[in-house]
Parts: sequence; C-alpha cells; structure tokens
Amino acid sequence: MRRREFIKVIVGTAAAWPLTARAQQPRPVIGFLSSASPDAYSDRLRAFRRGLKEVGYVEGQNVQIEYRWAEGRNDQLATLAADLVRRQVAVIVAGGGTPSALAAKTATATIPIVFAVAVDPVEVGLVTSVNRPGSNLTGVSNLNVEIGPKRLELLHELVPAVTMVAVLVDPTNPTLSEAFLSGLQTAAPTFGMQLYVLRASTEREIETAFVTLQQQRAGALVISTDALFNTRAEQLAALSLRHAVPAISQYRKFVAAGGLASYGSDETEYYRLVGTYAGKILNGDKPADLPVQQTTKIELIVNLKTAKALGIAVPQSVQSRADEVIE
Repeated sequence: MRRREFIKVIVGTAAAWPLTARAQQPRPVIGFLSSASPDAYSDRLRAFRRGLKEVGYVEGQNVQIEYRWAEGRNDQLATLAADLVRRQVAVIVAGGGTPSALAAKTATATIPIVFAVAVDPVEVGLVTSVNRPGSNLTGVSNLNVEIGPKRLELLHELVPAVTMVAVLVDPTNPTLSEAFLSGLQTAAPTFGMQLYVLRASTEREIETAFVTLQQQRAGALVISTDALFNTRAEQLAALSLRHAVPAISQYRKFVAAGGLASYGSDETEYYRLVGTYAGKILNGDKPADLPVQQTTKIELIVNLKTAKALGIAVPQSVQSRADEVIE
C-alpha cells in the first residue's frame, strides 16, 4: 500500500471511531408504569413523547421505553414496579396516578421517579416539599381533585332540578377517592344536593353501580378522577346513555364516547411536562432539585347530541365557557 493511501485509511478510520462509539453506546431505558391500559393512554403517551423530544430524546432512537400496564388492576402495580427495578431502568415514570406513584416509591429508593398525580403529593407522602422534593421522586400534579366541586356546580347548571347525585369512586384507590369525596361532600349543600357513593373497580361492578344508581333515584352522576375510569370511559358513556343519566367526568374520551360533559386538566399539557422531567433526569438533573410542577389549564367539553337525547337544554352560559362542544 502506498504511503498516501495508508494515511487516508488511518484518517478515515479515526474519523469513524466517535460515530462507532456513539452507535454502540446503550440507550437509556425509561420504565413507564401505569394502572391503566395503552389504548386509554394514547393521547397522554403522544404528549409524553413530545415532552421527551423537547429535551432531546426520541423513543427508538436514543431512548428506550419499557411499558408496564396494570389494565385497571391496582393490585398488580407492586409486581410491575418491582419488575422495572430488576430491569434497572434509568428512571421510572409513574403515569397511572397515586397508586402507580406509591407502588414505584415502595419499589425503589434509588431509581429516579417522575410521578403524575391528582392529589397533593406532600399530603400522601410522595415528597416532603413541592419546591425541594428532597428524594428520588418529583413530578407533576393536576387540579382534578381540587376542581371536583366545580363538576357539581356544572351539573347544577345543566340539571338544576336534581337533588340526589351519585358519585362513582374506585375502592382500590382509597387515597384519591377519599380526597375527591371530601371536596364534593363539602360543596354539595351549596347546590342543594345530597350525595350517594357508588364503589366499583371492575367492569361488572361498574354495571352494577348503574343499577344501584337508578334504584336510589339519583338524577345525575359524578365520576371520580381515576385512571381506572379513563380505561372504562367507553363503558361509562354507554351506561350513562342506556340509563339516561346525566354524567360528568374529567376525561374528554368520556364525552367523545357519548358522555354528557367533562371538566378536567388538559391531559396533553400534563403529560408533556412529565416527559420533559423524565428527559431532564436522563440529562443528569436530580429529582430532589426539580420542584413538583402543577398544571393549571382546565378544559370543559360538552356533548350537545347527548344533552338532546337526555332532554337537557344546555344553557348558553355553559356553551360559551366550553373549550369544545361536540354536536
């Protein structure tokens, strides 16, 4: 080989070394833990991936995501969280609300955790302070529990004659259920309402709850802010139509499936922030130094077709405040 050709080979090989090294570096792995199902979380996952991309991570290119779905069974979360710990993921995203966050916290005190919850993370013991979490956990909270009484107010505007209102909660998520019920019980007398609590955590129990609702002559329904009920949004919408019950949830999916109304945090903004925090931790930030964020954007969505089927004339004041009206 001539000297000039030999030099070209050496230079070309040296230039390729950094690229080869980068290509061979293992991609960090995020563990995504949720009590829901992938279909129910499709919009949230898109927002989560968008947040990751904002800080430089694209799934399948420079980061891998291991998903663990409990499919509405909170009793499976401890096992799924332990599996992610054994997998030695770089960060765990607890995306199924309080049960997922608590399961992840129990499973590890060292792997960083980014949670997404609707309750006060200090009150439930996830962090010691929202400004300085001080441990391996941080995350994002929303206002879905706090604005529970507002859902009662909206029902009062939509069906002012109703005085008995049922509230559907998940007994396998007591931390969230108790916080949600507390706010509604305080607000109910303001609107001249009495509450009847229904508890369900399976498809069959949800069916039974609607039968009980009619037996108790409840004139409307508030669905708790729970990942389980996001998973069951289509079932809940179909049952509310079948039983002719005006119902309100936090999820747009419920209204799109035929439910009357939803009032809750913007899910896309919520999970975008979760994604940015997961990416920042991969970039070297410590959870203890990342303050818990709170999303404040709220969406009101009303289904006029369903309202008409239920014989409800939606006041113009409600329609004008709605972020989306489904006709």
